[in-house]
Amino acid sequence: MKELVLIKPIGSRMEPYTTADTVAQYAQVRHKTINELIRKHEKDLEEFGTLAFEMEACPHRTGASVQKLYHLNEQQATLLITYLRNTAPVRQFKKALVRGFFEARNELSRREIQRAIKTPVRRNLTDAIRHSGEAERMKGHAYDAYTNLIYKTAIGKTAAQVRKSAGVDRRADAVSLLTADELAEVTRRESQVCTLLDCGMKYKAIKTVMTGRSLK
Repeated sequence: MKELVLIKPIGSRMEPYTTADTVAQYAQVRHKTINELIRKHEKDLEEFGTLAFEMEACPHRTGASVQKLYHLNEQQATLLITYLRNTAPVRQFKKALVRGFFEARNELSRREIQRAIKTPVRRNLTDAIRHSGEAERMKGHAYDAYTNLIYKTAIGKTAAQVRKSAGVDRRADAVSLLTADELAEVTRRESQVCTLLDCGMKYKAIKTVMTGRSLK
């Protein structure tokens, strides 16, 4: 089953949303019916925000076509459901949607807390890289190298891979794309690297400690 409520970046903010095909799947209604309802009530839905969409490829026997995959915020999704018959699957979906958006808002609150904790730690790390001489020794590549080391050991992806997975611009802020748990782990790793730098260790030795690999 598709994830009920997703979180995506809108400008500098992260927003929870669900999709038209998710509504169709959980409410057990044809996708075509949901899309027709959205188009029919488009003006009503747009009273609660821009009716966002992405173009989705739809393969079929004679090739493939593209169609709009609508993104619905909480108010839009709630309104759309009122246009459906109150069947048992629709009632179950209503309850699941309420839980999904509540959990998404709770996750966003946790992220904000973790970002507040992370900010001074990252500042200390930046200072530690500069004061240790690593920035000069690594000829301007130290900050990216340490950031990628921290991300890779914390969540298994570099910052660039995080952006790519989220389908955002390569210049986007990777921090905003992390979950609260991922942020907490990245912050812990940043603090660890800061301590190792303060002890006089250099990148190769720090990488060995962080990855648990022996020096060759």
